[in-house]
Amino acid sequence: MAVQEARQCGSDSAEDGPCPHCERSGHRRAVAAFLTRRDELAAGHGVPPALAHSPVASRQWVSDELAQSARTVAARGREAGGARSGRILRGTLAAVWGAVLALFLGQALTALALGTGWTGTRTAALGAAVLLAAALTAAARLHRDRGGIVAPLLGEDNRLSTSRAVAAAWLLLSLYALLLLALRLVTGATRVDLGLGRGAGLLAVLALVGWTAVVARLVVVLRVAGRRLQKVRADRPRPADLLCDDDGRACLTDAQYVLVSAAVLVLTAVRLGRAPDRLPDLPWALVLLVAVSVTCYLFGKCAEGGRPKIFSVVRAREAGDLDAPIRTGDDIEIRGTGFVPAGAAAPDPLTRLVVRIGPVHAHVPLVPVPGGFANPTDTALTVPLPADVEPGRVEVSVVTAAGVETNRVAIDVLD
Repeated sequence: MAVQEARQCGSDSAEDGPCPHCERSGHRRAVAAFLTRRDELAAGHGVPPALAHSPVASRQWVSDELAQSARTVAARGREAGGARSGRILRGTLAAVWGAVLALFLGQALTALALGTGWTGTRTAALGAAVLLAAALTAAARLHRDRGGIVAPLLGEDNRLSTSRAVAAAWLLLSLYALLLLALRLVTGATRVDLGLGRGAGLLAVLALVGWTAVVARLVVVLRVAGRRLQKVRADRPRPADLLCDDDGRACLTDAQYVLVSAAVLVLTAVRLGRAPDRLPDLPWALVLLVAVSVTCYLFGKCAEGGRPKIFSVVRAREAGDLDAPIRTGDDIEIRGTGFVPAGAAAPDPLTRLVVRIGPVHAHVPLVPVPGGFANPTDTALTVPLPADVEPGRVEVSVVTAAGVETNRVAIDVLD
């Protein structure tokens, strides 16, 4: 059966491009192989006997092996990106049309339960939902390579943007309200109120969340250009991006912005459902609540991240070694902060960490331990002093995976 499935996948790939199932399976197998290999090397297994007598040589060999495996995992992940985009496209379209179906069933059941029958308002509500879903479907087809509907919500780092998602949700609700009122006018309704007095609250919230998306992007771009924020591209977008930072940890400012906006959005939709003959009348107290949430979110954007910085450089001393100055061939330990920025803890970004020692660029070796890596870390990294470094006073700096260079610290190297 496995041979037949492989042949079937191979024939499909030849005609219609790479098989999505094979690409996803290849990525999963590459990840599993990397984790197994990392734990084996961390336990001391698999090192060639010719290198076992030299700790420096064996460490470098282990680092090169893990770096090659990490690049393989990254390549398999990029190959699976197309299949992942297709799944996102199908899933989002299914959710959109599922919501339309749920609206139809809800209207039908309530009409039967209340005995009011099918009214023109129900027809207008269903028609507005169908028109909006059709527009979203057409837009998704145009951006099928980037996930369809999700494409406008992705930031430059391939993560879901919280500010864009919130702004898109309010925009969709506003468009739905306008389509509903337009279809009610088409069906002959006479009581349609489009006055600014009732829609001022909705307009204010829409302006707030829209400008928040613009200002948040501007803050990120300026901070990245000024090297005060490090951004590493993610392998794929995740729903958790809306509530978490780039490292996958829960972020209070993002979470409160999403939750407050979602609560006010639901209340606005309920008010629209109760009074479909006018724009939702949003109380100014709720507009003020959204404004406070927006302020906290933007201040959080301005405060996140920071420049990587070296505090000190010392000679790495193992147990039993005598205290001595730094000499060629010694290991140096660089202490500081921001060496592994948020989102760069994966193996492939770790392999791009470089230490500049005078004119020499030394790649930081990966030191595996069960479940992760002991070197490098965000606050310290150890690297052997290359033989090409001339004795004397040299400057040391670190270039992170985001391409940001730290300050330079001078050390004295003895012969």
